[in-house]
Amino acid sequence: MADDVDITYHGDRVLAQIEAGAWEGLVRAAEHLLEVSSELAPHEEGDLARSGTVTPNRRAYRVSVSYHRVYARRQHEELTWRHAPGKTAKYLEGPMSTERATMLRIIQRATRNKMRR
Repeated sequence: MADDVDITYHGDRVLAQIEAGAWEGLVRAAEHLLEVSSELAPHEEGDLARSGTVTPNRRAYRVSVSYHRVYARRQHEELTWRHAPGKTAKYLEGPMSTERATMLRIIQRATRNKMRR
């Protein structure tokens, strides 16, 4: 005698939850990157660090972290300039490497949390 089994497929809903969680995590990871990089940004009056922004583009599935002062790029790239203790050139590029594992955990946690709902 065979038992009847009913299976309901919720794949589309599951995929939507994964995507929503990953997107939320990506934005949070970018915010974390901004926070860490702002702490490393060269500081005279604080304008550079305050100019940092996170710009999400959901359609392109991309989040940008950027700084908006005319001297931001030069400050980032000029390795010969001296900075106050704790401040450095490559203030954005450095944390992209050093914070990689943390940012991936942020994305993972957000995705997992979305799946539990």
